[in-house]
Amino acid sequence: MTNSNEKSGELLGQERRRRWSPEQKLAMVRESLEPGQSVSVVARRNGINANPLFLWRKLYQDGSLSAVSAGEAVVPASELSDALKQLRELQRMLGKSTMEAEILKEAVEIARSRKWIAHSPLLPGDDQ
Repeated sequence: MTNSNEKSGELLGQERRRRWSPEQKLAMVRESLEPGQSVSVVARRNGINANPLFLWRKLYQDGSLSAVSAGEAVVPASELSDALKQLRELQRMLGKSTMEAEILKEAVEIARSRKWIAHSPLLPGDDQ
């Protein structure tokens, strides 16, 4: 006697979901992107539903699929690009502020040497 779950192809007590490695996913995605190929044909050939392959293609286009490995967080390429732009801008601003601080220090030293500024303990270097 067979169970209705067995008829539908589902094994009791076992997981039927196949685990695909990032390399396998990448190979299927690249195959599906070749001229003349379709997602459905590639999915059928590999024995999977087309839905995961569509998802993997989206991740691949975002730059996420190739970065997947055990335990790593994945950031889409667009977010990485935005973060790198922000980092460059912050570095530029830091460089500008550092240069301004150096110019101000030099101006204070010149003014002191010409006695334009009275010595004040509030200015850096006055505690000497």
